[in-house]
Amino acid sequence: MKAFYKKVNLVLYSNDEMQVVNNVVVKDQPLTIFYNDRELTTLICSPDGYEVLAVGFLLSEGLLQKPSNIKEITCNEAAGVIRVETYLPTPQTESYLRRHMAGYYGDEQATMYFANDVQQLRPVQSECRFKAIHLLNMMRELDDRSDTYRLTGGVHSAALADNGEMLLMYEDIGRHNAVDKVLGHVFLNEITTGDKCLLLSGRVSSEILIKAARSNIPVVVSRAAPTELAVELSDQLGITVVGFARGLQLSIYSHVERILA
Repeated sequence: MKAFYKKVNLVLYSNDEMQVVNNVVVKDQPLTIFYNDRELTTLICSPDGYEVLAVGFLLSEGLLQKPSNIKEITCNEAAGVIRVETYLPTPQTESYLRRHMAGYYGDEQATMYFANDVQQLRPVQSECRFKAIHLLNMMRELDDRSDTYRLTGGVHSAALADNGEMLLMYEDIGRHNAVDKVLGHVFLNEITTGDKCLLLSGRVSSEILIKAARSNIPVVVSRAAPTELAVELSDQLGITVVGFARGLQLSIYSHVERILA
């Protein structure tokens, strides 16, 4: 794995003194995703896991349904370009970009496209159960394995776990990117998800809930807070939302039947 950080000199003010010290800053760079030779979007991400990030992003946007949809993936890391060729028709780029611009500005189009996304999703059906202490142990392991965060304070982490152990983990400057890397890995490796949980360092937003639903993940756990819309959506999408999972305490916002004392 490439280094996520770079050493720099900076001026530190402390105890009424200024001094030059050596420290590290997190790296980031643009990655442009092409879908069937059409430029789709550019993500700002950490310099690693480009393939799983691109696939996870396309999966989260509903543009991929199964690994056999993919014909070929080629990546030019130096140019920051990844191309995903599929056997599927190319989406309407204009409407795709219009949806994402609407999402940034929060207008009526954003609400319309968001509602359409949710209506197309099937609720997650899962009989899995997790002990609360196990989830807390997994969150502790997520923190312990977040090496880049401890060095730079500039990344988010996401992981997939089952009732036994943490199965995989990714870090990225963007919390959505970190989740997409996990989901892309799961998708490409055809890992079953109905008995898994998604672990997050950042807040649980409605977009994260939609990503989890598309990948049929029944439990989302974070050391941060969920948003109001995420909690409302969790009932509709059949997802257990757990927030503030720190130390020996966590808060269960929905589908509490999946969490055992």
